[in-house]
Parts: sequence; structure tokens; C-alpha cells
Amino acid sequence: MDCVIYREQAGACETIDVGQEDGGCQGALDHLAVLEPGEFAWIRMEEPDHEELLRLGEHLKLHPLAIEDAVQAHQRPKQERYGDVLAVAVKTLWFVEQTADVETGEVMIFLGPSFALTVRHGAADPTVEAARRLEEAPHLARLGPVSVLHTVTDVIVDAYAQAAAQVRADLTDLERCVFSPSRDDLTEQIYSLKREVVEFRDAVQPLVPVVQHLTAPDDDWPREVVPYFRDVADHLTRTDTEVRALDDLLGSVLDAHLAKVGTWQNDDMRRISAWAAILAIPTMVAGIYGMNFAHMPELDWRYGYPCALAAMALGAGLLYRAFRRNGWL
Repeated sequence: MDCVIYREQAGACETIDVGQEDGGCQGALDHLAVLEPGEFAWIRMEEPDHEELLRLGEHLKLHPLAIEDAVQAHQRPKQERYGDVLAVAVKTLWFVEQTADVETGEVMIFLGPSFALTVRHGAADPTVEAARRLEEAPHLARLGPVSVLHTVTDVIVDAYAQAAAQVRADLTDLERCVFSPSRDDLTEQIYSLKREVVEFRDAVQPLVPVVQHLTAPDDDWPREVVPYFRDVADHLTRTDTEVRALDDLLGSVLDAHLAKVGTWQNDDMRRISAWAAILAIPTMVAGIYGMNFAHMPELDWRYGYPCALAAMALGAGLLYRAFRRNGWL
């Protein structure tokens, strides 16, 4: 657990040592109890247990349902207001280049009159970058606890854009392979990437109306924060459009690849049919003269055997030339 005290007038921050006993919960509570007017605390927690968060939530007057959501971390992006406390759930997302997988986590953000609480699940930690941005922009910290919500969502949305660019690069590589002369079966790779894009879409799309709602003026927030949320909403909308386009394009690539596989199969069947027709002529001639009847034409002729072989070769050669000319071979 980390705790930072921000002074709104000066825009300065002070990192507080909350101690290691009971996860630092008591230390954070002690500093929250002595906050002065014009100060707010940002408490950062990573995958806390229910008892630890419940103890902190009793002091911060968090709703039991909000605490349950923060512990379970299986929420769609949403916002809920419980009295003076605003709870916002946001999905974190990052792209693993080695496996081309899109991994997701979750951050629950609680805003009160004098505190901001973030509860993180997953490997990605947007709060570190958000804290750095607040330190470099004191004018944001002067806006109060809502500045934490803005910086955290801004960092997460920027990560969305980076992941979308990496997915686009992988899709471009798949397109080149699909439309190359090689006959590699890429169905599994395309479907796997499409599944990752669906997971990406499930994280981005529900967040769009949440951030759009944050762009509306709120009586509890300074009006100066609205343009910052509009900027986040603009970036998120562009990423959402990109993800939708990736999903549609992957569906088209999959259809194109399946059509190409069908073309390969048709080409194979034409080749098999052409060779079967070529082999049918010597098979027919040999079958006729192999019926062992006593009276058959040319059985006693001296040149019958060479002529039969010549007829087989001529018929097969003519068919081979015709199929070759028509592209069947």
C-alpha cells in the first residue's frame, strides 16, 4: 500500500510511509485522520484481501457492494455513485509480443471529498505513470481528487492506443501471409488474434459512455477538469473506432483465407481429376486387351503390341496437353 498527500493550493505532493504492519492500513488511516483543509490523499493498493479493504472502507465510508467489486475484480467498465463517493471501474490492457496475446487487468478508482483510492489487479500498473504525471503537472493536483481519476484513465487509454497499434502490426503481417503465394494454413492464427481483439473490444467499448459521462460538468468537481476528460474521451473514441475496424478487418481476412483454402482444394481436385483422366486411357486400352477372349482384333498382328502402347501414349499426351493449356496441371 502506498499513500501520497497532495496539497491542492501548492500542487505539491508528499509520499507518506504507511509502515508494513497490517499492510500499511493503520498508517494510512492515521494520516487520513489528520488531513488539513486543502489536502487530499491518494491511497494505492494492489490486490488487497477483503478484510484489509473492508477496514479501510469503513473509514472512507465505502459501500459494501463497491468493496466487493474491488476485491473480486471481474467488473465491466462502469461508474457508480454511493453518496459522496464515486466508484469507477476501468480495465487495464497490455499486449504480449511473444505470444501475440492481449492481457487484461482492472483498476477500481474511488473518489471522495478528500481522498482517492485505487485498487489494482493484474500486471499492468497505470498508477505509477499517473503519479509521475501528477508530479510533473502541479496544476492538475490543484484540481483535487478528481485529478487522480483523470491521470489514471489517461494512462490507461494511452496504453489502449499502444496495444491497438501492436495488434494492427500483427494483422498487417497476417494479411501479407494470407495473400502471399505460399500455401500456409493461417486459420488458427487469425482466429486467435480475432479472439484477442474481442477481449480488447470488451475492455474499450463499455468505457466509452463512462468517460463521456465524465465530460459533463459536475457540481462536485472544478469546471477546469472538464477539458481534460474531453481529451481522454477523444483518445478513447479513436481507439474504439480502431478496435472496431480491426475486428471487422479480421473477419474479412478470415473469410478471404477460407476462400483461398477452398481455392487450393479446388485446384487439388482439378489436378487429381486431370491425372485420373490421363491414366484412364491406358487403363481402358489395357483393360480391353486384358479380357482374354479367344477372338480379338489385332491379337495375331506382329505390330499390335507397339501400336497399343503408342495409342495409349498418344491419348495420354493429348489429354496432358489440353489440361496443361487450360491450367489444370
